[in-house]
Formats: sequence, structure tokens, C-alpha cells
Amino acid sequence: MKNNKKQIKFILISFLLLSGCAFDPPVQLTPLEIQNIQSRSYDADKKIVFASVVSVFQDLGYTINSANFDTGFISAESAATSDFSSKFMLGISEVNQTKATAFIENFKGKSRVRLNFVTSSRSSYEGGQTDRQDRPILNSQIYQNAFEKIANSIFVRTNE
Repeated sequence: MKNNKKQIKFILISFLLLSGCAFDPPVQLTPLEIQNIQSRSYDADKKIVFASVVSVFQDLGYTINSANFDTGFISAESAATSDFSSKFMLGISEVNQTKATAFIENFKGKSRVRLNFVTSSRSSYEGGQTDRQDRPILNSQIYQNAFEKIANSIFVRTNE
């Protein structure tokens, strides 16, 4: 009976690992292309832009871990989600979360914002073994959405 459970677990884990290989390979972008996706400049004071980015992160459901106006750096993370079915069936606990950072600086008379979103997955196994994978999010639409919200927040703050 115990041997059958191990065989079933082995088959399920093998299936999951092999099915993970079926995904399309990630698109390779140059550093300049990534910077272009992740950066925008605004005709507003750094103080207004900084407050707008913090506000937008919170509107998007992130918890601010740290924010330092002097350095222009903001760090935030989403609520964590876990997959109970994997824990129950396979003895694997997986927790997923999105982390976000922003860097705001004065650049050529404007305020420049660079955002970075990363998906973080942490796995724990029955034997106490753990694993973590961080994957950068490079979907330009996600960044465009965040930058539009930042622009709206800047507009509201400058027209109050």
C-alpha cells in the first residue's frame, strides 16, 4: 500500500514536470528593450510622482515594504496565494506572490520612473526541502497599465 502511494506520487510529479516543458520559451529581450518597457518620464515634480507611485501600488493591491523619497526607491509585494490541492495530493506546498519595485529620479528636467514586477514562487516538500523561483514579468501591457494609472494619479495631484 505504501509503495503504491509512492508510485502514484512519482507519476503525478513526473507528469507535472513534463507538462511544464510544454510551455513556449520566454521571449529574449535586450536590456534596452526591457528598460523601454519598464520606464516612463513625467512632467511633474519628483515628490508628486513618488506619492503617485506609492498610491498606485496600493490601488493595485500591493503592500508597501519600504519607500524612501531620498533614494527614490519603493519596494512592495502582493498578497501571497497558495495551492492547497498540491499540498493535499502531493505533499507539496507552493506559495506565489508578485513583488514590485520602483525607482524615481530627476532626469533631464523630468521625473523618471522605472518599475519592475517579479513573480516569486516558493515550494516546500514533505521532507523539509524548499525551493524558490523568481521570474521577471516582461508583459508590456502590465507596465502600460501601471504607467497609465500613475499618469492619472499625477494629473489628479497636480490639479487639486
